[in-house]
Amino acid sequence: MNRSRRSFIQHTAMVIAGSAVFSKPLFASPAPRTITGIQLYSVRDDMKKDPLGTLQALAEMGYKYVEHANYINRKFYGYTAAEFKKVLDDLGLKMLSGHTVMGKEHWDASKNDFTAAWKYTVEDAATVGQEIVISPWLDEGLRKNMDDMKRYMEVFNKSGQLCEKSGMKFGYHNHNFEFSQSLDGKKIYDIILENTDPSLVAQQLDMGNLFGTGADAYEIVKKHPGRFLSMHIKDEIKAAKGEMGDGYESTILGSGVANTKAITDLGKKSGGTLHFIIEQESYQGKTPLACAKEDLKIMKKWGY
Repeated sequence: MNRSRRSFIQHTAMVIAGSAVFSKPLFASPAPRTITGIQLYSVRDDMKKDPLGTLQALAEMGYKYVEHANYINRKFYGYTAAEFKKVLDDLGLKMLSGHTVMGKEHWDASKNDFTAAWKYTVEDAATVGQEIVISPWLDEGLRKNMDDMKRYMEVFNKSGQLCEKSGMKFGYHNHNFEFSQSLDGKKIYDIILENTDPSLVAQQLDMGNLFGTGADAYEIVKKHPGRFLSMHIKDEIKAAKGEMGDGYESTILGSGVANTKAITDLGKKSGGTLHFIIEQESYQGKTPLACAKEDLKIMKKWGY
């Protein structure tokens, strides 16, 4: 997920009043041991113009799983949770994970409880069939000192407990600051891993987002076996203006300079990875849908 998307998700974090009623995830059958899907931010413009047609095109390519990046006012791409589940079911698709920022406005410290907005987020995720509710951002104000970080990691754990009531996990998705910023001599990402319960909080490692920070995704997976239930599968190339200001942008899998296949294979072997989610945000003159088709072919060639 790039910087423009960061701004997008910050603007679309919702605040809704009311109370929540939880429902169990509506899985038709248990998910397979591993799945290969696509983050719909990869085809964001197409989803904005024609969500139904875009999903149909992805299904025709052979995709079976998608991950959302659009949940606004209790709707996924303009559809209620129940409506969107039917859309997916009709196309033979499942959405086992999705991105919705859990921000400061979702936690009421005075009540030691989540606001209705986050409870509705979890409820709707369960209705649409998710296994993981993923927050793809950590507000800058929450990572200025160690005490604040540790307190909010407890909120992460509590979100895991909340999701667990509906048969899901809470998850976190990294950008680059987790590896380039430190508190008291510790990288932000290490603080997150050390202060979250793996049984409650899943990690979705975005191998592309950390590229260029000096961190090595392969070594991170090797150092923390079993911690990465989900991965964003990306490759990277040099760019005059990178997606996150780092001089790199994503490209067709296998055509860049990232160690993508080795990291992906290690995730499957020892990283605990079950969800392999393709994400490509830059296209080098090709259409997003054409890239999505090529990426899936590469993943199948790699045995996913």
